[in-house]
Amino acid sequence: MDNYMKGEIVTVASMTGFGRAKQTIGDFDITVEIKSVNHRYFEFSSRLPRGCQYLDERLKSFCQQKISRGKTEVSVLLENRTANAVELEINRAYADAYIAGLKELASAYKLKNDVKVSSLVGLPELFSVKRHEADEEAVTNAVLTVAEEAVSNFIAMRATEGERLKKDVTGRCDAILEMVAFVEERSPKTVVEYRERIEQKIRDLLGDTQVDEQRLLTETAIFADKIAVAEETVRLRSHIKQLCTLLENGGAVGRKADFIVQEMNRETNTIGSKAQDLEINRTVVDIKSEIEKIREQIQNFE
Repeated sequence: MDNYMKGEIVTVASMTGFGRAKQTIGDFDITVEIKSVNHRYFEFSSRLPRGCQYLDERLKSFCQQKISRGKTEVSVLLENRTANAVELEINRAYADAYIAGLKELASAYKLKNDVKVSSLVGLPELFSVKRHEADEEAVTNAVLTVAEEAVSNFIAMRATEGERLKKDVTGRCDAILEMVAFVEERSPKTVVEYRERIEQKIRDLLGDTQVDEQRLLTETAIFADKIAVAEETVRLRSHIKQLCTLLENGGAVGRKADFIVQEMNRETNTIGSKAQDLEINRTVVDIKSEIEKIREQIQNFE
């Protein structure tokens, strides 16, 4: 999902978030909480009051319009404030039989008949609770109204966390670009150093014998071609630019960003396998370390 709500600025979002809202609507005090953690897809679950399971599908559909990824749980607390929400019914037949039995017991054993209401209220069979069910559509509309506020708070928190993640990732991308620049600067120097080493070895072996310049040029060219990483660094720069643009455009970027990071890692591995220079290899290790940290952060993006 590329947009969260029509009319809002699109930004990147973390998959971790929490939102809460409480309102009194009509006869109901309603509290809705929504929270989510990382998950590859959108997964929904709910915790609802007894008898309100009909809300599950409506809440799922509502949340799915706003959230594309994350393991999401919605909790609803619903309290009916009206006095007639619960009716207590007396089991008169049971009460009559019980009191009659007590009177008979008192008469038979010449006991004081001290039956009080307090001695009866503990009997589980004496009372039955009858709950008046509220209109399902009215409850649904009220809960969704509160859920909209909770989701709005939830999205705001996700966006705040997403901006923090974005800042971290783009900072690491800048660090990688600096290291790529070093590799690009260092790579041609390794060719010159290789030529100098070959030439020195030949002189050490042959003394003052004239060095075959053409042969030396050929060997140097073969080496230069073997270690050339210009194509890889260009592609790596391109992937980094794509990633930064993706984050800047916002929306649900997680899956696309994960693919780009895989490509960044692939190009870096190729550079490492081609390089025959200690300084470049050390830099490649540092680049891979930053890419891994980016990959970990990307897993948190929606």
